[in-house]
Amino acid sequence: MKIPASELPLQNDGAIYHLNLHAEELADNIILVGDPGRVPMISDMFDSVELKKQNRELITHTGFYKGKRVSAISTGMGTDNIDIVMTELDAVANIDLREREVKSEHRTLNMVRIGTSGALQPDIECGSFVASAHGFGIDGVLQFYDYRDLNEDSLVEAFVQHTGWNDRLPYPYCTPASEELLQRIGHDMIHGVTISAPGFFGPQGRQVRAQLMYPELNRKIESFNHNGLTVTNMEMECSAIYGLSNVLGHKPLTVCLIIANRVTGKFLDDYHGLMQELCKTVLDRF
Repeated sequence: MKIPASELPLQNDGAIYHLNLHAEELADNIILVGDPGRVPMISDMFDSVELKKQNRELITHTGFYKGKRVSAISTGMGTDNIDIVMTELDAVANIDLREREVKSEHRTLNMVRIGTSGALQPDIECGSFVASAHGFGIDGVLQFYDYRDLNEDSLVEAFVQHTGWNDRLPYPYCTPASEELLQRIGHDMIHGVTISAPGFFGPQGRQVRAQLMYPELNRKIESFNHNGLTVTNMEMECSAIYGLSNVLGHKPLTVCLIIANRVTGKFLDDYHGLMQELCKTVLDRF
């Protein structure tokens, strides 16, 4: 069945609309970063660069690193952007854009998000690397998709009970990382549950001037423990990457550099050297 132009818009040259990519321009190994400035930092480590493209805040550099073809792509911030990026990456890989039909053979993408994050446990030091075993969403994006057979129901229900989750908030969801990528890339990193929030300040429990509706929520999240699983950190993209990867048949992983500890109040002022180290580690282990 052909997909109408209104549902999957394209550029005039047939490239996917927002990412501005054709199938041959995308590697199977993908690094996703929120910050557009991080893309050239990663591609500077490549042995060769074959493609540089940009549309809005979405930048793609594709090249080779030690014989492996890799695409580094910026997503911008937030799970709303991830909804666009993930859907279009899958479309580039698995839809014949000229014919607007799903291809007969599925192409699986390996997608690793590299980002910064705030720790929610007092013993996770700033400068640590965290690999997310589970992507836990309080953002609502995956609720618009049929993910029922993929949700980690027992973990979600335990969280809802523990926090006394308010029904005015988006209902949580949780899906796993690729176990293959978790063990290959994040085997020596801290593992746990990563929460993705739909914002940086209020949704993550930061009060500046506006009064919070649920000021006690972070404290409840910090004390959550389900069969030994705790919430290690909070950021803004992981849950939608995991959720949509599992829905669409791709392999996701998120690795984050901890630059703040929300319990102790510590913040890492200069983390750029550590971020370069994390990016190189991912490239070496891809």
